[in-house]
Amino acid sequence: MSTKPSRPAGKSSGCSGKSWIQPGSSGFTSSAATSERKGDAMEETRTLAAFCAGLSYESLPAPVVEKAKLCVLDFLANVYGSFELDAFSALVPLFRDRRGVEIATAIGCGFKTGLRDAAFLNGTAAEAIEAQDGLRFGGNHPGVAVIPAALAVAEETAAGGRAFLEAVVAGYEAANRIAASVHPRHTLSGFLPTGTCGTFGAACAAARLMGLNATGTLGALGNAGYLAPFSMAEQLMGGHPIKIVQGGQAAACGILAADLARAGIQGSPDVLEGSALKGGFLQITTGGQAAPERLTDRLGEHFTLLDVYLKPYTSCRHTHGAAQAVLALVKEEDVRPETIEGIDVYTYGIGALAVGKGVSREDTFVSAQFSIPYVVACCVMDREMGPAQLRRARLRDPALLDFCGKVSVRYDEELNKLYPDKTATRVEIRLKGGGTRVRQVDTPRGDPRDPMTPEDVAEKLKRFARGRNPEQLEETVRLVLRLEEVSNIRSLTALL
Repeated sequence: MSTKPSRPAGKSSGCSGKSWIQPGSSGFTSSAATSERKGDAMEETRTLAAFCAGLSYESLPAPVVEKAKLCVLDFLANVYGSFELDAFSALVPLFRDRRGVEIATAIGCGFKTGLRDAAFLNGTAAEAIEAQDGLRFGGNHPGVAVIPAALAVAEETAAGGRAFLEAVVAGYEAANRIAASVHPRHTLSGFLPTGTCGTFGAACAAARLMGLNATGTLGALGNAGYLAPFSMAEQLMGGHPIKIVQGGQAAACGILAADLARAGIQGSPDVLEGSALKGGFLQITTGGQAAPERLTDRLGEHFTLLDVYLKPYTSCRHTHGAAQAVLALVKEEDVRPETIEGIDVYTYGIGALAVGKGVSREDTFVSAQFSIPYVVACCVMDREMGPAQLRRARLRDPALLDFCGKVSVRYDEELNKLYPDKTATRVEIRLKGGGTRVRQVDTPRGDPRDPMTPEDVAEKLKRFARGRNPEQLEETVRLVLRLEEVSNIRSLTALL
């Protein structure tokens, strides 16, 4: 069946029900769909807290360390890229004018401020550009909450690079495992896991750098469950700019959760699984359709950080297959906008549902980030999808908006069968003179199966930080890729 386009530019067709969304494989050994208790033996929160508190750099496999450093470098690229956005730039004076004790660096802003304000600004910047890392099995973006919390506390405590990396890995494990335990029902219930689950990850990262033991970290997790933002999915789906603060709010709340635990104020020790009488975070935010065993499945054996993808484009991950396919076609075959009759994009269910709509002149940059027609139009006309494509002037360009109307997004049953193992998209460009150019992308670039290299991420940093001091950027790349040798994280933050 077909649905009419919800926007005047860009067309979408296919099923419109939630039956499109298949829970599918999770990346975890077990895949139970409910959170029924087995007596009172479930202590996943305690197990996760003990793991995060006891994590040591020496216990980390080399690939985990390398991926953690890559995620940090990618985080910095995304922060710098968001200065292209009017919405984020408007926040900077607010925090500059009201800054308190100068403890932690507000990246790219030229000033220091309090711990939580710095984490909020840095996390918001990393989220705003929509080029942040993510976990396919959890629907969350861990880096925008975990890294700003860890960076702020590490700067305050003058932590070394190894301690900082320990905190980052611990935070990713907590955020990712909690997100995977509630996915996909959490989002279908109206929550965004980046904000909700990210708060737990930020709390674990902050607790690790504050030197909290397992009991203290458990208290921080309990506090995180009380402080985590509501993070309504409707704010994103409606294209509202407030969506950009979910990472920053999670980072700031995570630091507060750890601070309170350090002061002796500690929340529920079974905040995730819940007590025998009351439901915990998992049950409350999924209607009882969670998989709590994913919290500890192969904990310490498999690091979920290795499952995290990175993004080359400044748009929702569900648009990346289309972007990659279109860019390949227009560059390899030199396809020009004026030669195109129309473009048909075929994709899986959640992709068509979440990002199949077009955009209008009144829409925000958030709507554009979540629009295949807009992303495809940029890839055809600009031959890139980066920070510049989210500037206000570009969003209002009549020619670009008109071209969006040539793009149709269609649900494809065969591609949907591949989801979530593959987020496959097929693009067919119909030319005015006859003929069609076709390209299918099964696994978008940045996925662990087709990873971005350190060189790719370094190039992304330099591209997103256009106008910044080139020598400082080179030194930033050098330090991040050798974080284990850094004795004081302030040598890095001094460059930011």
